[in-house]
Amino acid sequence: MRTYRYFFLLFWVGQPYPTFSTPLSKRTSGFPAKKRALELSGNSKNELNRSKRSWMWNQFFLLEEYTGSDYQYVGKLHSDQDRGDGSLKYILSGDGAGDLFIINENTGDIQATKRLDREEKPVYILRAQAINRRTGRPVEPESEFIIKIHDINDNEPIFTKEVYTATVPEMSDVGTFVVQVTATDADDPTYGNSAKVVYSILQGQPYFSVESETGIIKTALLNMDRENREQYQVVIQAKDMGGQMGGLSGTTTVNITLTDVNDNPPRFPQSTYQFKTPESSPPGTPIGRIKASDADVGENAEIEYSITDGEGLDMFDVITDQETQEGIITVKKLLDFEKKKVYTLKVEASNPHVEPRFLYLGPFKDSATVRIVVEDVDEPPVFSKLAYVLQIREDAQINTTIGSVTAQDPDASRNPVKYSVDRHTDMDRIFNIDSGNGSIFTSKLLDRETLLWHNITVIATEINNPKQSSRVPLYIKVLDVNDNAPEFAEFYETFVCEKAKADQLIQTLRAVDKDDPYSGHKFSFSLAPEAASGSNFTIQDNKDNTAGILTRKNGYNRHEMSTYLLPVVISDNDYPVQSSTGTVTVRVCACDHHGNMQSCHAEALIHPTGLSTGALVAILLCIVILLVTVVLFAALRRQRKKEPLIISKEDIRDNIVSYNDEGGGEEDTQAFDIGTLRNPEAIEDGKLRRDIVPEALLLPRRTPTAAARDNTDVRDFINQRLQENDADPAAPPYDSLATYAYEGAGSAAESLSSLESASTDGDQDYDYLSDWGPRFKKLADMYGGVDSDRDS
Repeated sequence: MRTYRYFFLLFWVGQPYPTFSTPLSKRTSGFPAKKRALELSGNSKNELNRSKRSWMWNQFFLLEEYTGSDYQYVGKLHSDQDRGDGSLKYILSGDGAGDLFIINENTGDIQATKRLDREEKPVYILRAQAINRRTGRPVEPESEFIIKIHDINDNEPIFTKEVYTATVPEMSDVGTFVVQVTATDADDPTYGNSAKVVYSILQGQPYFSVESETGIIKTALLNMDRENREQYQVVIQAKDMGGQMGGLSGTTTVNITLTDVNDNPPRFPQSTYQFKTPESSPPGTPIGRIKASDADVGENAEIEYSITDGEGLDMFDVITDQETQEGIITVKKLLDFEKKKVYTLKVEASNPHVEPRFLYLGPFKDSATVRIVVEDVDEPPVFSKLAYVLQIREDAQINTTIGSVTAQDPDASRNPVKYSVDRHTDMDRIFNIDSGNGSIFTSKLLDRETLLWHNITVIATEINNPKQSSRVPLYIKVLDVNDNAPEFAEFYETFVCEKAKADQLIQTLRAVDKDDPYSGHKFSFSLAPEAASGSNFTIQDNKDNTAGILTRKNGYNRHEMSTYLLPVVISDNDYPVQSSTGTVTVRVCACDHHGNMQSCHAEALIHPTGLSTGALVAILLCIVILLVTVVLFAALRRQRKKEPLIISKEDIRDNIVSYNDEGGGEEDTQAFDIGTLRNPEAIEDGKLRRDIVPEALLLPRRTPTAAARDNTDVRDFINQRLQENDADPAAPPYDSLATYAYEGAGSAAESLSSLESASTDGDQDYDYLSDWGPRFKKLADMYGGVDSDRDS
């Protein structure tokens, strides 16, 4: 017998909020509709069998953000097996069971223990079951149900950015798009108007507007000018509940900048400018700056300057400074105060980047008048020509005038000018110039063949201000005069065959002439008068500046006459006629039948193939004799060569000869026998110089012995020997130092001993050596130079 059990789930929400349930499945037959319960059945064997069902309720709503002090009542769980005797126990599991949601295990009442936020978790899925408290077995199968948190308007709209930045061109039309702002609401957009956002503008009118539904910001005022105001701050509000009263709202700030467009033409701050410049300013010199103002920025403010009219269109120019946007007036051509003192220009400033939609505002350019005053400066003289070319004949005599140059002071004062030749360009001083009138004349004879062109420079200098000078090149061409005779182009040496026939051409002659006649060279050739009669050859003039040597007879004998010397006269046809005589050597040679030379010597008849043995021996003997002569000559020269006692790379005359024998000082009376000086007769006449090898036995010239005997004073004796040495060619060189042991009484030089002077060198003055004559010049240079160095 089958038993039917029933399990009822009853849910409601306690006061003050009602609980809602939603039917999810259709009605089935066999159960009354008014019970609204889910029926589960099972047997004693704990098997669950599907039974007839009525209504299934498994979705419920619960309001979020409950603010009551008690737990929020959700609903009640009840089974038809519950007889109220406490034998059943209700269990709740799933999302938040035991924490957020609790159930009374006896009564099946479900409550929420905390405030719930839909934005954190909108849906909770739970499972309910009834079990036998004593056995712990379920009396009903587990049933799943959903608790959905019902939304309330507890979140305000939030913009995606706290601050927006946007730009829009100035002078834009009304309705031009600027930027779009967006705000989001965390409330449920599917329930009511809690998440329906509406945009409005709180600050920024009447310049901008916003679309309420999209948040698009547009311009609302026509012709907003950046030059008047560039920055705008707009505050946008987003409000939920469709903008109705009681809705929550949020705001954001939008910073809008107007970007520049070229809506302003350039303008000069003044209509006239005036500048000054000296007339000596070279081309490219800046004179002054002008600037037109433009209220725009960037490329819209770029300005180009140009000269459109005026008296100095070709004298001045204007360029644009790209950094400062200024117009720089510069000199284009050289100025001349004496010709024009004032120039007037019309300068125009314009924008290179123009927007056509603003052309109605007028032309985007402006003009101003620039007045330029030229200042006078002291200028150097100016020559009448940039260069002068003069000509003179090469036979011109000295002081012949060639031409003249002219220069004058361009200033109003017209200072006088003097002329001179730059000698760096005329090192040989061939030309000279009259300093007063600028006439050029020769100071030496000229030769065109040596130098055809003379390029010199003439200087013109103001007499009152020599610093002002100018130069001009002067090119002087030396004209040709027929002063050179023609001559052979080369040395001619030819031959004639012994078997030559009469009138046979053996050589063609050519001539050259250093002169350069205007009509060209015309040479004539002929035999010299002394050789014209009885000559074995004739000269044939070809009338083309060449001539041919022809044989005059048949056959020649080289044994009778081996060489002929033909004097040929060469003349030119210029005025005066110049001529010269050249000699042509003609050798008689043996030839083959083709006319080729074989031999031109008589010995060739005996030894046609080469030199004889005797000739070779003679040549070798001559060479040997020559070599022996050279060797002997070199050996003799080597013996005669002077050999200094000391070896040095310097000239022997620049050194003091040292003999490497050291004396005993002033106390040593044995080192030198002064008696020789006191007894002139004891001198050995045969002593020679020891510093060089004797070159020849040249005996010194002596004065008569009687003179020496009469001169008993040692000082007179030394002076006598000094004169003899001056006249003696075998005496030491002039640069050598001749040492005499005797100082003499009261000598102005005092002691010349190097030992004594070493200790008092700093106290002595050797300037008096310069007064002793040329022989003491070396000492004066040596000791005087040392003192000078020490003083410096």
